[in-house]
Amino acid sequence: GSIAAPEGNRYDTIDIQTLYNGRAWRNLYHRIRGDQFLFSSGFMPGSVVINDKEFNNLQVRYDIYNDELLTITDRGIIIQLNKEMIDFFSMEYNNKVFHFKNIDADSLSSLSGYVNVLYDGNTPLYVKYKKEILLLAVENKYDLFNQINKIYLQKDGKLIQINTKKEFLGILKDQKQQVHNFIKTNNIRISKKNPESFK
Repeated sequence: GSIAAPEGNRYDTIDIQTLYNGRAWRNLYHRIRGDQFLFSSGFMPGSVVINDKEFNNLQVRYDIYNDELLTITDRGIIIQLNKEMIDFFSMEYNNKVFHFKNIDADSLSSLSGYVNVLYDGNTPLYVKYKKEILLLAVENKYDLFNQINKIYLQKDGKLIQINTKKEFLGILKDQKQQVHNFIKTNNIRISKKNPESFK
């Protein structure tokens, strides 16, 4: 059957086919403790840019175990969107909007798929959110999803993964002292658990 547009949007049939070009989603991990999603297993307000066209007022959630974006149609069908067609997406969580960019596997060797763009200036800063499954991590009975944040700084065309404050300052050679003073003055605790701290 045909799929109606998300509430409050006027898209024609071709737009809708473009947006919902994906496949029906099934949860394969219901026996694992925790979930495979970023922030929450619920759907959040978001938007998606497909081939330069923006689709707003969507409900989305981001599966960071498989690096796939899901949306729900007004008929309650959950669709895994076609990643190859998506340029950008954003989602809102706790009154904050997070912006993601789809990076091609070949353009930046060590990073591909959806990355959260923390800073998009001369030295872009990205976070790659991932989840892994820890086997029998709960009471030796249940597997558990565990989140890992990887932070990357793009400098002089190269992408460098940074794990600690020391590594971060090391990359910034020329502005090292300035940044160090800024961190101290503003009492910032730099931690991978809170990627925003690098920003």
